[in-house]
Amino acid sequence: MAFRFVHTADIHLDSPLRSLALRNPELAELVGDASRQAFISIVDLCLAERVDALVIAGDLYDGDQTSMKTARFLASQMSRLHQAGIRVFKIRGNHDALSRISKQLVFPDTVTIFGGRPQSVQQTAGGLDVIFHGLSFATPKAPESLLPKYPAAHEGAVNVGIMHTSLAGSPGHDVYAPCNLADLHAHGFDYWALGHIHMRTIHPDASTVVMPGMPQGRDINEAGEKSVTLVTIRDDRLIEIEERLTSIAQFERVNVDVTGTVEWPEAVGRIRSALQDIRTSVRSRHAVIRLSLSGASPLSWALIRDRDVLLEEANQVAEQTGDIWVEKLELDLAERRAETSRGTADPILELAQSMRADATSEAVRAEVRAFVQKLIADLPAEGRDFAGKDEAGLELFLSKVLAGGADLVTARLKAGGSP
Repeated sequence: MAFRFVHTADIHLDSPLRSLALRNPELAELVGDASRQAFISIVDLCLAERVDALVIAGDLYDGDQTSMKTARFLASQMSRLHQAGIRVFKIRGNHDALSRISKQLVFPDTVTIFGGRPQSVQQTAGGLDVIFHGLSFATPKAPESLLPKYPAAHEGAVNVGIMHTSLAGSPGHDVYAPCNLADLHAHGFDYWALGHIHMRTIHPDASTVVMPGMPQGRDINEAGEKSVTLVTIRDDRLIEIEERLTSIAQFERVNVDVTGTVEWPEAVGRIRSALQDIRTSVRSRHAVIRLSLSGASPLSWALIRDRDVLLEEANQVAEQTGDIWVEKLELDLAERRAETSRGTADPILELAQSMRADATSEAVRAEVRAFVQKLIADLPAEGRDFAGKDEAGLELFLSKVLAGGADLVTARLKAGGSP
């Protein structure tokens, strides 16, 4: 017989989705509930595969969570595992350390939540003795490696280490309990169940080191299929791993080239084809799309001017396609050269060039920056990230706004509308 367990991390239950909520409440409700539905899928997988344990390597919660709805939900899911005799081994990550609920909930005795000191728990099943070694974050910060605190491997048993770590660092992730792969492999454990980095990676060597990624993406920066890892420890102690899909809503970027389109229905037709193609390739139940139109055509100015109409038509196409949502519409339509008549350039395009030149001046940029910073200061805390989370993000936002403003004015003039 064999010992089997499911390894997951970074579920981030009830993660806030404020930007989506402002644009599309129905989509926000879908994505806001997706992490919870993904967790149900994980429990369903454990039951269907009749595994011996579920390992959660940190960040089950998203932060300072006090919702009793979440408490009832977790209690019901843990009860399902308990009734099936499936053990749960969980550590707290940097987000869990903030959670009040994580310290208040009472789970069945089949659930082990590792504390701020190293702990080892043995489980015997499938003819194998498997020892799970875990250590939780006591506080949201862990600037030093936690690896020296883990005990040595127990001889004669299969040793599984559970750790929340940024490893040697990863773009978009803060440094938490840093350590290098060579030290993990040298520690003597058979399997390292990691968490924290949201991208799935496998590092086989002296031991099997797995960062499973998150089971459900929350925004376009967490695009693609999301999954968990099904681990099988064979009688000969060899370890086999399988990736199992869990994401309910899958974020994807879709680019549509509108070069050469002359009539509005042509552009909509290309959007329809692109959404039908992505619907075919996405295995998750829902596809959440960042739609980008690019290229140059006589229709470009009308598309820019009437982007709200275009977005509504794209939403209708998505609804007709089924279980697909347009999260945002982006336009990157190339400027057309002015046509000349009797040697005279297009005055509207000349005006556009003048506006863009003004937009790149530091004086105009400084004035717009000051306006945006005042607006940010006047907003409540939860609405201040619209212009970026740091200085670099703000500068990128300003560049897009200044360039987009000139394009919008030009589009309205070219298409016969009022600016």
